[in-house]
Amino acid sequence: MGRIFGTDGVRGIANRDLTCELACEIAKAAGTIIREEKGSRCRFLLGTDTRSSASMLSAAICAGLCAVGCDVTLLGVVPTPAVAYLTRALKADAGVMLTASHNPCQYNGIKIIGGTGFKLTDAEEEAIEAMVLDHARPAALAGPEEMGRVDTGSGYVQLYIDHLRSTIKGNFDGLRLAVDCANGSASATARQIFEGLGAQCVFLNCEPDGVNVNRGCGSMHIGALADYVRAHRMDLGVAFDGDADRCLAVDSEGHLVDGDVLLAIFSRRLAREGRLAQNGVVVTVMSNIGFFKYAEETGTQAVTTKVGDRYVLEQIIAGGYNLGGEQSGHIIFFDHMTTGDGQLSALQLLDAMAQEQKPLSELRQVMRVYPQVIINAPADAGMKAKLPHAKALWDMIAALEGELEGIGRVLVRPSGTEPLIRVMVEGPEEQQIRRIAETVAKEIEKQLS
Repeated sequence: MGRIFGTDGVRGIANRDLTCELACEIAKAAGTIIREEKGSRCRFLLGTDTRSSASMLSAAICAGLCAVGCDVTLLGVVPTPAVAYLTRALKADAGVMLTASHNPCQYNGIKIIGGTGFKLTDAEEEAIEAMVLDHARPAALAGPEEMGRVDTGSGYVQLYIDHLRSTIKGNFDGLRLAVDCANGSASATARQIFEGLGAQCVFLNCEPDGVNVNRGCGSMHIGALADYVRAHRMDLGVAFDGDADRCLAVDSEGHLVDGDVLLAIFSRRLAREGRLAQNGVVVTVMSNIGFFKYAEETGTQAVTTKVGDRYVLEQIIAGGYNLGGEQSGHIIFFDHMTTGDGQLSALQLLDAMAQEQKPLSELRQVMRVYPQVIINAPADAGMKAKLPHAKALWDMIAALEGELEGIGRVLVRPSGTEPLIRVMVEGPEEQQIRRIAETVAKEIEKQLS
């Protein structure tokens, strides 16, 4: 993890951590580096989610890019995967998405996507950081006749919507579907994507006001959707986060279907159709132990990587896989998209239900979900730096993990996007794993503070 870039771009509280000045400097550095790589004038696409800080930061990004001779096409409010797809499809040189994903409205972030539709390489991010933080070299400012210009894209988002709809086969006549847009990016696209497919759709939290993104709704607050689905006798519900790159679902009884279960559903379908590359799925160390047991029972290769969709994607590319994701609902269908896409995942779920003629309440039983408790211990950068070397803490964790007798595990890791150390404990008994998680979290605060 870099000094500006975390595991998922730049992120912080808007106008405090992520200021106009910083955004402009990042844009100038990124524009300089990418323009030098191309060797000529280049074009960026710029999208945002629904946060009130988007206008301010968008102006700063445009100013920085234009200052170094890069043109900018404004996409408006779009999902992050739309920027990735359109950057590649329109042969732009790079894309920028302003979003803090699942975080509250006061946060915002900058995700930079290369012309191939993938996030920038570590080397490119390090070069940007060196220019912004170390002033290793100045940005290559353009002359009066070379400054970039800003235009508004027309009809581009429809290309993304058409692409998503082209990935499914089924007809969803009679299906009752609730769609929670989290008052975020999906508010701009969900109706066009899901209406007209035969399902009876209800769209929830589709009225963003700049401050209500992720607030009591979406994939971060799935209970509200579960209550709605039960109360209104829907067949299922799907929920996205602020930039619509993740999806969680609930069945007709309100039971959560998280990313691990979705991956099991999708991998089984792809395997049956002979389309699961390498007969494998890329998951993270946070995936539920139930998924690994499912993989073992079915002969599916479960390839494990660090937490973060960028690491999942790296392993997908390196190993020749076409499916991977995280428990949080970031799922990558590499045959269709270069990044996680919540709305694509929802469509694939509907398609699986239609093709197999089974309700989600039945499909979700593909794997057993073991109890899992996650507690977040507040931790600044100094505490995170101490974590790997805290021998007494790790000895205590090992002893507590021994109480699970090989049926569960304890995982402790620093968050790549927030000032937290995450403690995850998994095992057969809820009360036992909660006690262990709480004990570890308290020790982290005590020993590392």
